[in-house]
Amino acid sequence: MEEELISLAEYAKLHHRALATVRQKVLRGGFKTARKIGRNWVIDKNEPYIDGRVKSGKYKNWRKK
Repeated sequence: MEEELISLAEYAKLHHRALATVRQKVLRGGFKTARKIGRNWVIDKNEPYIDGRVKSGKYKNWRKK
């Protein structure tokens, strides 16, 4: 499988995310294929955007006892 490297701006637009959000996730190590070439970040076009937030409400009232 060949990589199709695109800029972070293109990746953000493709996945309907803000560029700052994608850049922040890259800096935290959230993507396997992201790498810096010179001063520009690139990422594989086919890498999925995985949202790790809990949306089920599992921790909704975690402080209340």
